[in-house]
Amino acid sequence: MKKTIISLVCALAAPLAFAQTSTTTTEESITTNKPVTTTESTTYETGTVTTYEPGKTIVVKGEQGPLSFALGTAAHVVNAAGQIVTAPLRAGQKVRVYYTGPTEHRTVEHVVVED
Repeated sequence: MKKTIISLVCALAAPLAFAQTSTTTTEESITTNKPVTTTESTTYETGTVTTYEPGKTIVVKGEQGPLSFALGTAAHVVNAAGQIVTAPLRAGQKVRVYYTGPTEHRTVEHVVVED
């Protein structure tokens, strides 16, 4: 009888001994991507060429004094009719420089020779 009781107790206790408990943790995060818009407007300055280095810089003396501009690879020089000028600019030529960017990073889009 003792064996039967011990067997019965073991049979009832065994499932409790091997029972597993588990904990599940769920984290939820929400990320909002806001679109970034950048607006650059084209501005122009009119004056006379003081220094011109093709593909590098142009310095134009305007009403506010000399202004330096960086010439990017996309910058081109055209005449008043819109035709591309292949001759290098000379000091004293009257030009209109169209550019983008703040004062310290002015980048030329195109230059119109007005003479």
